[in-house]
Formats: sequence, structure tokens, C-alpha cells
Amino acid sequence: MGLEKNTMKAVGLHKYLPIENPESLLDVELGKPVATGRDLLVRVKAIGVNPVDCKVRSPKDKIEAVPKILGWDVAGIVEEIGKDVSLFKIGDEVYYSGTMTRPGGNSEFHLVDEQLVGNKPASLNFAQAAALPLTTITAYEGLFTRLGIGRNTAENEDKKILIIGGAGGVGSIAVQLAKLAGLKVIATASRPESINWVRELGADEVVNHFGDITGQLKQAGISEVQYIFNVNNTSLYWKTMSEVIAPQGKICLIVESDKDLDFNLFKNKSVTIAWELMFTRSTFQTTDMIAQHDLLNEVSDLIDDGKIKTTLSEILSPVNAENLRKAHAKLESGLSIGKIVLENF
Repeated sequence: MGLEKNTMKAVGLHKYLPIENPESLLDVELGKPVATGRDLLVRVKAIGVNPVDCKVRSPKDKIEAVPKILGWDVAGIVEEIGKDVSLFKIGDEVYYSGTMTRPGGNSEFHLVDEQLVGNKPASLNFAQAAALPLTTITAYEGLFTRLGIGRNTAENEDKKILIIGGAGGVGSIAVQLAKLAGLKVIATASRPESINWVRELGADEVVNHFGDITGQLKQAGISEVQYIFNVNNTSLYWKTMSEVIAPQGKICLIVESDKDLDFNLFKNKSVTIAWELMFTRSTFQTTDMIAQHDLLNEVSDLIDDGKIKTTLSEILSPVNAENLRKAHAKLESGLSIGKIVLENF
């Protein structure tokens, strides 16, 4: 019994390898952590998988003596609390994304600062909730913090936003939040199933990101947009964004560029360009870190009120290395829609 209490299952890596390699992700057993300070010890019920997991795991010349644990989407139950915790109690159902500066959540138990944690939407099960945190925080901060979009729908009814990559994890939430804010939403998608997906989420117009976006917008009677949220390839759409953004418009990016970019394209229009990384607050321990607790709680209310919905598209069970390798491979294929979640250890 003592072994069960003091150890936990997890999925980690020692070497950074292609996902086809069976050693790219491994089933491991680790010591069960203990909650101190403002930390919660969460019994993990479900985990979401994101492109950042694949990026961190991607091949590189480095070996981890202690298994590196990935995973930045968790839904679970508070098992234990540190002495300084004030926002939660043992038994609370929670969801969150965590931080890149500590072990990830692909483990039976996980330590997380309570300021990064929200109350799980009561109307969702753990798998549905685990699909949400990272993409929701990214979409929310991108739209309302970085782009500065107001929440007054009357002020936004004549404004348009182009969401490049509308059917993915972040795009799927961004479409819903932008629509809820009263914007006219144009999303990009290229396949029949992804086009249907973004339309069901509320997109007013859909354009194919493999085609001439500027031309497609003109055909739809749209000469310019006030906002662009590009959750896809930054450099690939750089020129297109300069063409369709309105004077004094705002653009938010989340993917680092693989090329040098010509910012002069945006000078004459006085365009604002912002970056969004939802790990910034936790990485730098900013004084407003608790904003992520607040926004996750706000989104819980929106979900329970039926105003937005989970973007879960596929569940794999149980949580183990084999199933996580399958999830990573699907994400790396670029064909996934919404979010892949694993549940049950």
C-alpha cells in the first residue's frame, strides 16, 4: 500500500525523438508530489494534447536523466492543498494549463499554483473540460488583452476579424469568443469537415487558407478587416495580412516566424502587431498571474450558460505512452480538428 501512496504513473521522455520511435514517449513511475505554499495537488482525470507538446518533444540532441513530463491541459480533482491556498479546497473539480517551468500534467497527480487554476465547468465531464484551458487562455488573451477587443457587442457590430487557422484548438475557441463579442467572424478552413466545424462554431464566412485569401474576401464583399488573429503560420500569411488589415487595425500572432519579416509592410497603415503566449504570466510570475484563474472561471460560466462549447473532438483511453504517441502523430499530421483528449490512467 505504501508504494501506491508514494508513487504515480506518468508519461515522459528521456530522449527527444521522432514520434514514430517507441522511445519518444515512455510509461514511467515517479514519486507522488506534495503540495506546499499556494500549490494544489490535483488528481488528474483527463489531459489535453496541444501543438506545444509536439514542439517540446521534437528531436534535439539532449538527454533527460529524470523523465521530462509534458502536458499543459489538465482536468481533475484537488487532492491536497498547500498551507497558503485560499481559492480552492480538497475535492474541488478544476481545470487549468499550468506552466512550462515545472513538470507537465501527463501524470496521475500534478502540482500547480492555484492562481493558474479555474473551477471546472459543472456542465462538462473531465474529458470535455481538459480540451479547453490552454487554447481558451490563448484565445481569450489574444482577443481581449492583446488585440484589445471590447466586450460591448454594440460597439463591435461593424467590425470584422479574420481568424487564420479557425478549425484548430485555439481557432475553435477564438471563433466562439469573437462571435460572442459581436464581431463578424471570418475563419479559414480548407476541408469539408473543418469548414463545417467552424461554421457550427459561429463563423460568418469561411475562406480557404491554401487559396488567395485577399481575393476570396473581396468576392465575399470584404475589402478589409479591423482585426486578424493568426494562430497558424506567421511568415506564410505575412503579406496577406498586410493587404487585408484595415488602417489602424490590430494583428495578434502566436507562432514564431521561421523567416525574417518585413515590418515596413504595416507602417503606412499604422498597424499594431502583438504576440500572445499564454505561458508568459506563469513563466515570469507576473503580478497579474491570477488573471488566468479569473478568465477560466469566466469561461466556465459561459459554458455552463450555453454561450460557448467545448472543442473536444476525440477521446483516447487510457492515458499511456502508446495513446499519447498516437495523439502527437495526429497533431503533427496537421489534419486534426478541435482537441484530442486522453482520460483515465
